[in-house]
Amino acid sequence: MKPETAIAKAEKLLEQFNLQQKITSFTANLSGGQKQRVAICRALMMDPEIVLFDEPTSALDPENIKDIIEIIALLKDSVTMIVVTHHLKFAKAIADRIIFMDHGQILADQSNAEFFAQPKSHRASGQEKWDIISSKKRGDWDNTKDLINKGREWIIEEVKKSGLRGRGGAGFPTGTKWSFMPKDHPKPCYLVVNADESEPGTCKDRDILRYEPHKLLEGCVLASFAINAKRAIDEAYADGLIGKNVCGTGYSLDVYLHRGAGAYICGEETALLESLEGNKGFPRLKPPFPATFGLYGCPTTINNVESISVVPTILRRGRHVSRPCNVEEELGISLKELIERYAGGVRGGWDNLKAIIPGGSSVPLLPKLLCEEAHMDFDSLKSLGSALGTGGIIVMDNSTDIIYAIARLSKFYMHESCGQCTPCREGTGWMWRIMMKLVRGQAKIEEIDQLLDATKMIEGRTICALGDAAAWPIQGLIRHFRPEIEERIRQMI
Repeated sequence: MKPETAIAKAEKLLEQFNLQQKITSFTANLSGGQKQRVAICRALMMDPEIVLFDEPTSALDPENIKDIIEIIALLKDSVTMIVVTHHLKFAKAIADRIIFMDHGQILADQSNAEFFAQPKSHRASGQEKWDIISSKKRGDWDNTKDLINKGREWIIEEVKKSGLRGRGGAGFPTGTKWSFMPKDHPKPCYLVVNADESEPGTCKDRDILRYEPHKLLEGCVLASFAINAKRAIDEAYADGLIGKNVCGTGYSLDVYLHRGAGAYICGEETALLESLEGNKGFPRLKPPFPATFGLYGCPTTINNVESISVVPTILRRGRHVSRPCNVEEELGISLKELIERYAGGVRGGWDNLKAIIPGGSSVPLLPKLLCEEAHMDFDSLKSLGSALGTGGIIVMDNSTDIIYAIARLSKFYMHESCGQCTPCREGTGWMWRIMMKLVRGQAKIEEIDQLLDATKMIEGRTICALGDAAAWPIQGLIRHFRPEIEERIRQMI
């Protein structure tokens, strides 16, 4: 295809998907640093040998993205291409050189090979100050007033379009959850941020609280406004960012920090509400759902720390992936690439891998063979018989006693069961005792099937998901490592 033909195809795509209007609209809503970036690109366009593509892949399906990549590849030999994008995979496919920017600051200026040869977690936990002045330099509280003035419906719609799903494990669409809140209700509306993170293998929320508290607080303001609803909080009050007349918008919001007692069950949203009200942390039956009858009987939305913390970035930058203090990649990155790029690979090399639990301790493990094809997104992991869960990855190499590892998780769930539901109260203890017999090789072969049957009797038969969380790791163990369990029993006979 000649360059003229490629340009004509590009113009057709611009017209077909209304990308030129998207570029204009996108630029109008950029923060100061990003406006400077686009202004520089547009100045360069005075040279007829330079073509600018600004967010060319936004809102396109995969087939159309392939067309964009094809066009740019054809044009590269005849003109200089400047492509502005948040999608690293797209940049990797088409760019010779990458300038990586965040709020107007150049963080990297490298060749394609150099850039993708190193981790991109440019804001590692604990490497930057968390105070309000430093947070503002990183873009927190930037034009918050403008975002609020766009209105509740706009905020909810943007969060829906972003595809943001709960980061606490269940993966329920965040924007949809917000839309369940009644618009006009005589009682107060509450936002409860669930920071009750105590699942083995999961430690993301505590880093956000420790190193990015203002990102969370700004998310609280935006989320609370959308649903009508200790030092970092004091700083935000003193700066007029929370409290009376938030950011000069006329909207007022108070933020309260409540210290829990550490019970794992209180990570379940309705048990958390019971605890806040001063009651024993028992999960509630649903319905009624918290959106209609939550904290103190008032409409309430409960979201995970990470879910709330990414909202400001979504509203500022559009529907794109952000990278806060924890490593956060695009959904769909391969499990192997994620571990090798950010964690330095499996100890002893990939061939030394035995199994991985991809989503905290409450989802089924994946053996090495399945890890080869696993991608970190909800649907891919579900198709492999596991789940994304909290996204806390537990890697086990060949030195791991896989039976004992799962038995330790069984003991945790037995200890953390609140005892309200009989299947969970009785079943978690029974499963742990059988698991310890398997660890010692003292069980009978038929007890493996009895254990599997017990997990299925617990699964789906409890008020909250703790019963499922206790059952799934054992199911994954038996599904993928049954020969190893049987061999241990035979060795002890």
